[in-house]
Amino acid sequence: MGLSLYLLSFILALHLNYPQALSSNPELRVLMAMKASLDPENRFLSSWTSDNDPCSDSFEGVACNEYGHVVNISLQGKGLMGQIPKEIAELKSLSGLFLHFNSLYGEIPKEISALAELSDLYLNVNNLSGVIHPGIGNMSNLQVLQLCYNKLTGGIPTQLGSLKKLSVLALQSNELTGAIPASLGDLEMLTRLDLSFNNLFGPIPVKLANAPMLEILDIRNNTLSGNVPQALKRLNDGFQYRNNPSLCGDGFLALDVCSASDQLNPNRPEPFGPNGTDKNGLPESANLQPDCSKTHCSTPSKTSQIAIVCGVIGVIVALTVSGLFAFSWYRRRKQKIGSAFDASDSRLSTDQVKEVYRKSASPLISLEYSHGWDPLGQSGNGFSQEVPGSVMFNLEDVESATQYFSDLNLLGKSNFSAIYKGILRDGSVVAIKCIAKISCKSDEAEFLKGLKTLASLKHENLVRLRGFCCSKGRGECFLIYDFVPNGNLLQYLDVTDNSGKVLEWSTRISIINGIAKGIGYLHGKKGNKCALVHQNISAEKVLIDQHYNPLLSDSGLHKLLADDIVFSTLKATAAMGYLAPEYTTTGRFTEKSDVYAFGMIVFQILSGKRKIAHLTRNGAESGRFEDFIDANLAGKFSESEAAKLGKIALLCTHDSPSHRPAIENVMQELNDLVSPS
Repeated sequence: MGLSLYLLSFILALHLNYPQALSSNPELRVLMAMKASLDPENRFLSSWTSDNDPCSDSFEGVACNEYGHVVNISLQGKGLMGQIPKEIAELKSLSGLFLHFNSLYGEIPKEISALAELSDLYLNVNNLSGVIHPGIGNMSNLQVLQLCYNKLTGGIPTQLGSLKKLSVLALQSNELTGAIPASLGDLEMLTRLDLSFNNLFGPIPVKLANAPMLEILDIRNNTLSGNVPQALKRLNDGFQYRNNPSLCGDGFLALDVCSASDQLNPNRPEPFGPNGTDKNGLPESANLQPDCSKTHCSTPSKTSQIAIVCGVIGVIVALTVSGLFAFSWYRRRKQKIGSAFDASDSRLSTDQVKEVYRKSASPLISLEYSHGWDPLGQSGNGFSQEVPGSVMFNLEDVESATQYFSDLNLLGKSNFSAIYKGILRDGSVVAIKCIAKISCKSDEAEFLKGLKTLASLKHENLVRLRGFCCSKGRGECFLIYDFVPNGNLLQYLDVTDNSGKVLEWSTRISIINGIAKGIGYLHGKKGNKCALVHQNISAEKVLIDQHYNPLLSDSGLHKLLADDIVFSTLKATAAMGYLAPEYTTTGRFTEKSDVYAFGMIVFQILSGKRKIAHLTRNGAESGRFEDFIDANLAGKFSESEAAKLGKIALLCTHDSPSHRPAIENVMQELNDLVSPS
C-alpha cells in the first residue's frame, strides 16, 4: 500500500511539473510545437523549454502583454530551418511575427489568416514556397506584409485588397505569375508596393495608380504590358518600371509612347476584378509550380499530444486545483511587478521590458524610473505647433520599427544611449537613438527646450531628425533619424589600398566642404534659429551617405543631455585630439573650439590617418606632401589644393582661439578651391 501511494505521488508530481504546464497554458503548448517545427534539432531555441513561463525572460524572442498573452515573436536571423506550423494560429493576441532572414521552407500555412490581431508579418528572405493563401485578406489589422525573397508561386490574391490598414506590401523576388489585381487600388493606406522581379503580366490597373497614399511602386523585371497610367507620374522616382519591354506611356523616361492598339478599352474589366477567372483570383493558364516540399515535409506528430491528453485526464482534479493556484499566483506576480509602470504605455508589458532590457545589457537600464517624467504629456500638441514639421511617434511605432529592439538591429552603444536600425511602416530606413531618462536634463522645461532645438535643425549636411517619442512608462526618449548607409568617416581612415574604402581626392575635398557647411549652419543665426556650438565634432560624428556626402550627427544633442553625461563624452573627444586646448583652462565650448575639431578632421582626411602626429603638422607647414597626404592616393591629388588645405588645417588648429578663422572664412577659402574634373 505504501508503495502504491508513493507511485501515485510520483505520477502526480510528474504531471504537475510537466504536462500541467502545457495543459494549463495553451500558448506554451503552441510555442513548443513551433520549436519542434522551426528548430527540430534544438540548435537555436534551446531557451524554449516546457517547464518555463513563455512570458518570463527565459523564452528568447517572445514578448507578452499585461495579461500574459504572447503578442510578439522576434526570431529573425536565427538560422531556423524548419516549417511554419499551423498551431501558430492559436496565438490569438499575436500582433507581430518576425521570422525573416532564416531558411524556412514549405508553404505559409493557411491557418495563419486566423491571427486577427496581427499587424506585422515578416516572412521575407526564406525559402518558402506554394501560393499566397487568399485567407490573408481577412487579417483586418495587417499593416505590413513582407513575403519578398522567397519561392512563392501562383498569383496575387484579389482578397489582399480587403486589407484596409495595409501600408507596406513587399512581394518582390518570388516566382509569382498572373496579373496585378485591381483590388490593390482599394488599399487607402498603402504607401509602398514592391512587385519587382516576378513573372507578372498584363497591364497596370488604373485603380492602383490612383491609390491615395501610394509613394513607392516597384514593378521592375516582370513581363507587364500596355499603357502606364498617367497618375503614376506623381510618384516621380518612387515609380520603378524598367525591364518590362511591353510597357508604354507618354512622359515616362525609357518608355515609348503608346500606339492606338496599346490603349486600354475603358469598358474592359481590369485584371482580377469582379469577373476574376477563379476563386483564387488566378487565370486558368497560370503556371503553378509544384510545391517541392509536400513530399518531403513531415507533419507534426500527434502521438505525444494524445499521450499528454491521456495524462491530463488521469489527474484532472489535481491539474484543475494546481492550475487555479498557478493562475492566481501568476496574476499576483504580474500585478506586483506591473505596478511599477505607468499604464499610458500599456502595450509594452513588464515582461517585454525585462526581455528588452536583459538583451540590451545597458548599464543605464533601470526599472526604477520616476512615474512623473512625461516631458511631452502636457505639451505634445503645442510642441508640434511650435516646431512645424516635427513628428511625434508613439511607442508602438518604435517597437515595430526595431522589431522590439532586436539585438540584430543594434548598431551600437555608448555610455548614455543605444542606437538601433529600424524600418518604419512606410518602408523607410531609420536610426533610432534610445536615451534613458537618467541621461537627460532633469528639468523637463529644459529638456523640452533642447528637444525643440534638435527638431528645428534642418540642413543638407546634418543628419535629419525624422521625429521623436518619449515614453513615460519606459522612462526613455527615442530620437528617430534618417539612416545613413555608408557608416562614419572613421571607417575611411587607416585603411589599406585594397580595402575598397580609399577615398578619391575629389571626394575628400567634397567631404571637407560639406562638414564646413554643416558647422557654418550651426554657427549661423537665421530666422528664429540661434547660433549653436556642436561641442563634439569628430570623425565618428561625420556620417557618409550613399553619395558620399558628409552629414554631422548629434548636432544639438548636448541641449538634451544632463551635464555629467555631456562631460563624460569629452573623454573620447580629448583622447582623439579633437578637444581645443583652451577648454582645460576655461571649461567652455565656443565656435572656435568647433573650428579646432574641424581642423583636426581636415588633417585626418588629408592623411588618411586617425592619429595626427607632429610629422603630419610639420609636413603641412613645410609643404612635404609625403608627410601629410595619404600614400594610398598614389600621387593622384592636386598639390596646390593639398597645400591650401594643409594651411587651413594649421590655422584651424592654432593653439590660440583668437588666431583661428571663423567657419565663414573657412567656407570662403574652400569655395575658392577648384576641384579636379
